[in-house]
Amino acid sequence: MTFTAEQAKAAFPDEVVTNAVTRLVKVPGLTKAVALITLDNGHDHTRPNTFGPQGLVSLNAALDTAFAAEPAAIAVIGKPFIFAVGADLSGVEAVADPALAREIAQTGHDVFRRLTETEIPTFGFINGAVMGGGLELALSCHYRTLSENTPAIAFPEVFLGLFPGWGGTQLLPNLIGPDAAVTVIIENALAQNKMLKVAQAAELGIVDEVFGSADYLEQSLLWLAKVVNGEITPARREIDRGAGWDAAIARAKAIVDGRTKGASPGATKAVELLELARENDLDRGYAAETDGLAELLMDDTLRAGLYSFNLVNKRAKRPAGAPDKSLARKVNKVGIVGAGLMASQMALLFVRRLKVPVVLTDVDQERVDKGVSYVHDEIDKLLAKKRVSPDGANRLKALVTGSLDKSAFADADFVIEAVFEELGVKQKVFADLEQYVSPEAILATNTSSLSITAMASQLKHPERVVGFHFFNPVAVMPLLEIVRAEKTDDAALATAFALGKQLKKSSVLVKDASAFVVNRLLLRFLGEVLVTVDEGTPFEVADKALEPLGLPMTPLTLMQLVGPAIALHVGETLHEAFPDRFTVSENLDRFVKAGKKGVWQWDAHGNATVDPEVAELWRRGDAPSTSEQVRDRALAAIAEEIRIMLDEGVVAEAQDIDLCLILGAGWPFWLGGITPYLDRAGVSENVNGKPFLAPGVASVPLS
Repeated sequence: MTFTAEQAKAAFPDEVVTNAVTRLVKVPGLTKAVALITLDNGHDHTRPNTFGPQGLVSLNAALDTAFAAEPAAIAVIGKPFIFAVGADLSGVEAVADPALAREIAQTGHDVFRRLTETEIPTFGFINGAVMGGGLELALSCHYRTLSENTPAIAFPEVFLGLFPGWGGTQLLPNLIGPDAAVTVIIENALAQNKMLKVAQAAELGIVDEVFGSADYLEQSLLWLAKVVNGEITPARREIDRGAGWDAAIARAKAIVDGRTKGASPGATKAVELLELARENDLDRGYAAETDGLAELLMDDTLRAGLYSFNLVNKRAKRPAGAPDKSLARKVNKVGIVGAGLMASQMALLFVRRLKVPVVLTDVDQERVDKGVSYVHDEIDKLLAKKRVSPDGANRLKALVTGSLDKSAFADADFVIEAVFEELGVKQKVFADLEQYVSPEAILATNTSSLSITAMASQLKHPERVVGFHFFNPVAVMPLLEIVRAEKTDDAALATAFALGKQLKKSSVLVKDASAFVVNRLLLRFLGEVLVTVDEGTPFEVADKALEPLGLPMTPLTLMQLVGPAIALHVGETLHEAFPDRFTVSENLDRFVKAGKKGVWQWDAHGNATVDPEVAELWRRGDAPSTSEQVRDRALAAIAEEIRIMLDEGVVAEAQDIDLCLILGAGWPFWLGGITPYLDRAGVSENVNGKPFLAPGVASVPLS
């Protein structure tokens, strides 16, 4: 093993050490004891076990003790509810020395491999959450059991811009087959870090047995004894190393190309290593993993991924500028003005998360009924999928009602409007509401671009009005932009943040400025792309210009998803606010008036071509740009806009911009949102004269 205890402590002095302790356990049916190694960092389940250099040293020492006892078997288990969730990422962020990066990579292999290469049977008792390096530790054992209540099973590395680097790319495909390994390591990771369920892990063959949580350890030890005694021989799959492996690698390449456009070195390296695993040569495979890990640990792309991870898992949980939560008022009933699709989606979310009465209202009974029916139908779908019980479904449906009479809001604590995006309409809605609601009720708006200060300006109590901007689809997108208008008080704001948390959304405090954060930035960069099309750039060239960033969708596909009419409306709002930077394309105006929904049309094979009617109505100039020129203009525009937004105080820091784009627009983790990329590419310096982030933030620290 590479590290000594002293070197390990010097490498990660602030490591929360996961200690490994060996004890000998007598098991019925075995003459020799079982060496049971327990992993425990001394914290509760909210701080999972992780591996840094000191943790690896401790595990290595525990293995020494286990081997010295000459046991019948060696088993590894975690603390209650947690097996282990991988490498200590907080320590990785501080690594500035390439030699240290290599030592970390090598040490994980050295320690875990001892469990693989011993003649003593080894068992991973996965008693709780298992991800990344924790799953690699379990895979390094000869056999595995799993607790039926395990909430999280995954290899999230590719999601972060890395790859499973302590044996995962070599062991998993040789256990469950290459195609299933591609699903777990690449496809799931790039699908917003999708987790495996217990049944899936068992079906794939990642684990050999699943036991109930109440007596999980006892059952696992009894099963271990039967394996050791030869009474049970766990099945192992026959691995197709020919055409099946070829097909799996081709699928992996297609997924990586489609999702990342080559922008994530970790995803690309994962494919290479999965191909290498075909040889089933651990010496060669582990050496390649070590080389790749040592290289990527010193890459800014990985640091951007870790930065994103921290934004989502730490900053999002402690929103910058949020008032003291003790000021929040309790919400026992919710009112929603409007019963369209967005309002109905909100109603479903409110009733599922809060389990309080939710009442919808609209201009006629037909619309109200349609909105309530939508919510009821969605609850029935949840029932069919067994996501709720029959009694639970009935209770939820009973809580959702509709009314034409706004007096139904008299006892509501929180009323949100989701009506037509026109300032006068929303002002009238709030004026009407104020006649019916209690003095303490919070009035919220789901506006995507309009001034909340102006919306509340005619009210007797403007201090209780707050922006509460969801993203579509409401159930899926995790971001909530909470907007403080000029007179919004701390109680209204605190209530909004508390409600956001109950809804399981990540909330960011935003100043009342046109289009807030996500829509303002997306429209700035989409607007720049549309300008180049107006000037004569072919649609295909302009739309593919940003592919090197690996964004979730192209600008014109995004416009189609959002809806051209909405994009035009928000663009007009922004043009009114900032006419020097946001233009309104006359072509887009004609496009919307013609009722067109998108530039592209797709054939049965998924191939996109420009809709001939769109090509006909779009009047283009004779000054086309190259793909690189379009990209440079779009990135310069977004860098300029971010700097202006930060100067205006729209959000507290650049980190909040990145958090909003990750959670509200699905921008990749490995990009770091956007500001790390702009810094890395030199765009920030060129446009603004300085980077957005300090050295070592989302980048390799200076040694």
